[in-house]
Amino acid sequence: MLVVGNPCNTNCLIARSNAPDVPEDRWFAMTRLDENRATSLLAKQAGVPTRAVTHLAVWGNHSATQFPDFVHARIDGRPVPEVIVDHDWLRGPFLETVQQRGAAVIKARGASSAASAAHAAIQSVHSIGRRTPADDWHSLAVPCRGEYGIPVGLQFGFPVRSDGSSWSVVEGLEHDEFAAARIKITTDELLEERREVAELLG
Repeated sequence: MLVVGNPCNTNCLIARSNAPDVPEDRWFAMTRLDENRATSLLAKQAGVPTRAVTHLAVWGNHSATQFPDFVHARIDGRPVPEVIVDHDWLRGPFLETVQQRGAAVIKARGASSAASAAHAAIQSVHSIGRRTPADDWHSLAVPCRGEYGIPVGLQFGFPVRSDGSSWSVVEGLEHDEFAAARIKITTDELLEERREVAELLG
C-alpha cells in the first residue's frame, strides 16, 4: 500500500495501524518525489545527466524537515561532496530547495505537481517490485524496526533495497554531526505527529 497524501508518513501510519490484516511490510509512504527533486538539483549543479546521480536517500518525513542525504549520494560513482565542492551550497540552498519544493510549486501554480507525483508513485512501486540495480538504493518511507536508532513503528524515510520479492533498509551508513542533527529534527517531528494522532491509531 503506497500512501501519497500529506501528511504522507503519518497518514500511512494511521492507515497501517487500522489495518491489522495487512502485513506491516506492505505499507509505504512516498519519498521518491523528494529523491527525484534532489537528484535533479545535484545533477544540474554538477553539470551531469540525472542518471549519473545514484545512492540518493531521503531520511525521515515527507515534509520541510526531511534530510536528502548528499553525503552518501554519488555522482558517476564518486561521493557528491568530492564532485560538488561548494559544501555551503549543499548544506544550505540544496537542502532548503528540496525541503521547500512542494510548497514552492503550489505557490507558483496554485496546485501541486500532480504529474511529477504520479511518476514518482510509479517509480516507488517499481522500486519495491523489481530488484534494485547493483549496490544502489532508493528512498521509501517504511515501517521502522529500529534501524539507525529511529523509534520502532514510525513510518520513516530510509534508503531501501529490493530483491524483487522483499525489501530491506540499507544498514551500516555512518552519519556525521550535521546529518545526525537533521535526522533528529525530522524524527522529532514524526514523533510529535504520532502524538497528535494517537487517538486515531488502532
